[in-house]
Amino acid sequence: MTLAIEEISKSLRERYARLKDENPKARIRNLAQKMSVSEVELVAANCGDIRSTPLRGPAQDIFKELGSLGRVMALTRNEWCVHERHGRYEEIRAGKTMGIVLGPDIDLRMFFGDWKTTWAVNDGGRLSIQFFDGAGAAIHKVYVTDESDTAAYQALVEKYAEGAEPWPAVQEAAAPEDSAVTQATPALRSDWLSMKDTHEFHSLLQKHKVARLTALRAVGADLAQEVSNDLAERMLRDVAERDIPFMCFVGNRGMIQIHSGPVKKLMRMGPWFNVLEPHFNLHLDTTAIVSTWVVNKPSKDGWVTSLECFAENGDMIVQFFGARKPGVPELASWRELLVGYCPLPLAA
Repeated sequence: MTLAIEEISKSLRERYARLKDENPKARIRNLAQKMSVSEVELVAANCGDIRSTPLRGPAQDIFKELGSLGRVMALTRNEWCVHERHGRYEEIRAGKTMGIVLGPDIDLRMFFGDWKTTWAVNDGGRLSIQFFDGAGAAIHKVYVTDESDTAAYQALVEKYAEGAEPWPAVQEAAAPEDSAVTQATPALRSDWLSMKDTHEFHSLLQKHKVARLTALRAVGADLAQEVSNDLAERMLRDVAERDIPFMCFVGNRGMIQIHSGPVKKLMRMGPWFNVLEPHFNLHLDTTAIVSTWVVNKPSKDGWVTSLECFAENGDMIVQFFGARKPGVPELASWRELLVGYCPLPLAA
């Protein structure tokens, strides 16, 4: 390390230690916010019990080798929701701009445009690989567990370890582009009704130059209707009680992580409503939900219904579907549940 970097690191470690003493249960992300720095800078500075190693090369190269670690815990989060899933990285495809993981347990969609740095982190003995964006926010973390191959982890770190110890160049996150159109035209509804696959929805928004919430508000109550903001918690309690398998999508600008299956163990802790299964944890800050929608899309397999929760800035917090695969109709039990939440009929 150069002298300047060492001085910066020392200052961050001292500030972090004081703040951690005052907030012993606070996560590194929250402490970074309180310190007005990025999480990756605290990792690079080895704050607290962290001992970090920068990894060189494209994140895609490292990602393609995560399967060697065996069973791990994958973590993706945004400001308001944390998604943790145990399993193996299987069927990994990582291209220049996009990637996908299609294992039965770890199910991911990667968008590599803003992936900037990768770090191996030993936090008091807890080992992980962590991927960060240009603003220094964590995109995705892969944690070694008792079921993981620790030797394979060490081999991966040694293979990609950076010779020097560069200080991460952090830039302020770019503001999302404002959609050019604040009101949707009638053509949006006709194009919506013409969809054959739910994956066409992103292209639909791009074609009409509208934000997601603008589209939901404009398309008609039979295709999208706003419901109570307590519905995410109610829905999770209902699917647990009725044993309905569902899909839960949580993402940020670089990653979407998906759980599929039933859940049973639910627990409220302050503002956070939690799913606490051995293989799947969800931590949802329900106080951050300012808009909740039941969304109804046509497909060649029939209607597909989702529950979507949004934050004050318009970002999606979490999205839920009934568990399904392409080519298979939506679960009747899921559809019945969501239709029952709607004050007005959905198109069918």
